[in-house]
Amino acid sequence: MNTLECLTNFYSHYDEDSRLRSRHGMVEYLTTMRYIEKYLRPGARIIEIGAGTGRYSHSLAQRGYQVDAVELIQHNIDVFSRNTQPGECVTIRQGTALDLSAFADETYDMTLLLGPMYHLFTVEEQKQALSEAIRVTKRGGVVCVAYCNNDATVVQFCFCKGMLKLDRYKALTDPETFKLTSTPEELFQLYRREDIDSLMAGFDVERLHYVGTDMATEFIQETVDAMDDELFEQYLKYHFAICERPDMVGVTHHMLDVFTKK
Repeated sequence: MNTLECLTNFYSHYDEDSRLRSRHGMVEYLTTMRYIEKYLRPGARIIEIGAGTGRYSHSLAQRGYQVDAVELIQHNIDVFSRNTQPGECVTIRQGTALDLSAFADETYDMTLLLGPMYHLFTVEEQKQALSEAIRVTKRGGVVCVAYCNNDATVVQFCFCKGMLKLDRYKALTDPETFKLTSTPEELFQLYRREDIDSLMAGFDVERLHYVGTDMATEFIQETVDAMDDELFEQYLKYHFAICERPDMVGVTHHMLDVFTKK
């Protein structure tokens, strides 16, 4: 199957909307929103590229921001549309992160690229998506880009779930560095910090934050889900205290790169 077929099959059967509403999923969502809100100003225009079912777009629109959303998968667009509430200033159109020609240069105060980098499997495509996101952002505007982490995947799937023994994973793993390689059938492209730094090297931007949005949470899902409200608040406080620490951020499953366009 090609990339679109693989993604359509996956997201047609996977409840992405509920993933971010579980207690453990809320850690990623609340952390991402924490950094988004840090740079939002009244009247800001936002574009979300790869908006999925609209968890972020709807939340921001409900807070009074004007949001334009782009999503590739029709199933997700259908859910996004059903979730739209009266009064939300939000639009949704089908499209790809690789071609935002429908949008003019320097239109948006904030650009969210919170899903597409998961599913782009060549450096050329990855740089094209970043270039388009930066192009539609105003000078001085902020871009938030999410990535999936290589090494958390090695620990959880190759070792904890035993997938290192499967032939298809042997072929995808460098036995010396444990760098994983992905194809559309594996669905998720995986990155290390140096990969992201290399991708960003040619762009005229300044990094503001490099964040682990879930840190150890995915490893202890059941523990987090079982926490009462008071303990969960303490867990969030701890998580926010460590999520940018260079000695800690490598444990995360998802990273958020936040930068400004010069």
